[in-house]
Amino acid sequence: MRANRSVLLLAAIAATWAAQSDGARAQAANALPADRLKQVDAIFAPWAGRTAPGCAVGISSDGKLDYARGYGMSNLEYDIPITPDSVFHTASISKQFTAFSIGLLAQEGKLSLDDDIRKYVPEIPDYSGPDYSGSDQNKAITIANLIHHTNGLREQGQLLNLSGWRGDDIYTEDDILWALGRQRSTNFEPGAEVIYGNAAYTLLGLIVRRVSGKSLRAFADERIFKPLGMADTHFRDDHTEVVPRRASAYTPRTGGGWQISVPNIDHYGSTSLLTTVGDLLKWEQNLIDGRIGGKALVAAMQTSGKLNDGTETRYGGGLHLTGYRGLRRVRHDGADGGYRSEAALFPDQRLAIVALCNGGTIAPTDLVNKVAELYLSDRMTAPALAPAVEMPVAEQSTLAGNYWSPQTDEVVRLEWKDGALRQVGTPAAFVPVGGGTFRPGELPHEWRFVPPAAGAPADAQRELRIKDAWPTERVFTRMTAPMPTVSALASFAGQYRSDETDTTYAVRIADGKLMLAWPRAYDIALDAVGGDRFLGSRGTVTFTRKASGEVDGLTISNRRLRRLHAERLAVTDKPATPAITIMGEMRGR
Repeated sequence: MRANRSVLLLAAIAATWAAQSDGARAQAANALPADRLKQVDAIFAPWAGRTAPGCAVGISSDGKLDYARGYGMSNLEYDIPITPDSVFHTASISKQFTAFSIGLLAQEGKLSLDDDIRKYVPEIPDYSGPDYSGSDQNKAITIANLIHHTNGLREQGQLLNLSGWRGDDIYTEDDILWALGRQRSTNFEPGAEVIYGNAAYTLLGLIVRRVSGKSLRAFADERIFKPLGMADTHFRDDHTEVVPRRASAYTPRTGGGWQISVPNIDHYGSTSLLTTVGDLLKWEQNLIDGRIGGKALVAAMQTSGKLNDGTETRYGGGLHLTGYRGLRRVRHDGADGGYRSEAALFPDQRLAIVALCNGGTIAPTDLVNKVAELYLSDRMTAPALAPAVEMPVAEQSTLAGNYWSPQTDEVVRLEWKDGALRQVGTPAAFVPVGGGTFRPGELPHEWRFVPPAAGAPADAQRELRIKDAWPTERVFTRMTAPMPTVSALASFAGQYRSDETDTTYAVRIADGKLMLAWPRAYDIALDAVGGDRFLGSRGTVTFTRKASGEVDGLTISNRRLRRLHAERLAVTDKPATPAITIMGEMRGR
C-alpha cells in the first residue's frame, strides 16, 4: 500500500511539474525570443541533471513573468525534481522582509529608527563602560545601526560555536540572546564601521514581536505575504515543521556524492524565510511599485545607510545597493547549510531575477549575473571586472607573506603558488589590475599593496589595503615577527577561561603544533604566523602577555568577531568545563 501511494505521489508531482513547466515555457515564449530561453537553460545546464541538487529560476520583466523553470533535484532520496513551485530556505534574503516590517512599525509611529535598542531588548548589555582592555564605548546602538550593519555586534553563530554549539545543533532565539547578553564589548563603536552580521536582524525580529505583540512570522504573513499573494512564503520558527514541496539541501560528501545539509534553525529575522521563485518575484515588483507599504517605505529600503563620518554603506533595508556594470541594482544573497540563493532587481529596467538553489557548491549570484547580461547587455556601460594588466612575476612573488590588521586583529596569508599570488587555502589566483592593485579571481574586490612612504624608517613595512563589497577599508601591515620555536610553544600551553562564552579553552602541543580545544569535541590546529599570533579555522588567535612577559590570556578574532578575550587560568585554578558541558546540554545545544 505504501509503495502504491509513493508511486501515485511521484506521478502526481511529475504531472504537476510537466504542466507547470510547459505553462512557464509557453508564457515565456510569448515574451522572449526562443534563443534567449535556450541561453538561460544553458547557464543552468550544469545543474540540470537527475543525480545532483540544482536551482529554480524565475525572471520577470515589467511586472510580468518571463520565465520560470527548475533544474536538478529537489530530493535525491526520493528522486523528486526541482520545479518553479519548489519551496526553498532562502537564508539572508530574509533580512529585507524583517527590515520592511520594522519600517511598517516606524510608519505607524510605534518605534523610531533612532531608538536605542535597549529600549526594546534590555538583555543587550550597556556598552558605555570599559571593555576588558580598558577602552570605553560610549555610543548607543540604534535600530538604524541594526538595519545597516553599523552596530558592531559580534556574530551570533560564531559566539555560539565558540560556546560549544555544533553546526548541526538547534539554534534558538534564546540561545542567541544568551550569547549576546554575555558580551563585554563590540567589534567597533556603533556607526564607525560597517560589517555584515546576523545578530542585528535576529534582534530586529525580536523587536517586531515586542512592539507589535505578534511574532515576526505572524506579522509578516498579515502585513506582507497575504496582501501580495505570496501563498508559499513564511518565516519558519520550527525546524520540525512539515512544509509541502520543500527542497532538501546538500553539500559534497568526502569521497564523492552528496550529503544532506539542512540547518536546524529555530530563530528568524536574519534567516529562515521559506519561499518560491514565483513568490519572490511578487515581492520584487513591490520594491518597484510600493503596493504594500507605499513608495516612501520602498524608497527608504533602497537608501543607503551612513557611517558617522557620512560615508554611505551601500546597504539599505536588508538590501545590497551595489550596482552592476553601470546599472542600478538592489539585491541580496543567502547561504545556510546547503541552501544558496540570490534575488536581484534592476529597478530602472524593471527586471527581476531570482535563483534558489539547494547545493552548497552552486553560486547563484554568478548565475543571476549571467542571466542579467542576457537581458541587459546592450544597456550595460561598465565591465564586470577590472581588466588584467601585465606585471612582472618577480614583483608579484615578493608580495607573498603574512599580513596583520591592527584594526581588526585579522591575519591574511598570501603565497606564490603555481605561478600566481594566492590567499593560502583558496584556489583563486590574484589578478593584477594596475597601480599595485589586484583582484582575487573573479571577484570585484581590490587588494592594494602600498610601499612605505618616502622617508619612512628603514624597518617600515608594506601595507595591504583590502576593499570588498563594503566601504570600510581594512589595512594590514606585513608581519616580520619571527616564528616561535617548538620549545617556545610550551609557554602558550594551558587553560583559558572566557566569561563571554562561558567556556574554558585548552591549549596544548601535538606533533610540534599548538592545538586549541573546547567542549563538545572541538579541536583545531593553530598555525604560527609570527610572534604571539596563530591562525586557525576560527580566525586569528593572539596570546597576550603581562608587562613581565608572562602569557596571561588569548583573544580570538575574525572578520565578524574581534578580540574575544579568554583569561589564562593559574595551574591551581579549577576550570569549569564539566559544568559548562552540562549547562550547554540544558540550554539545548
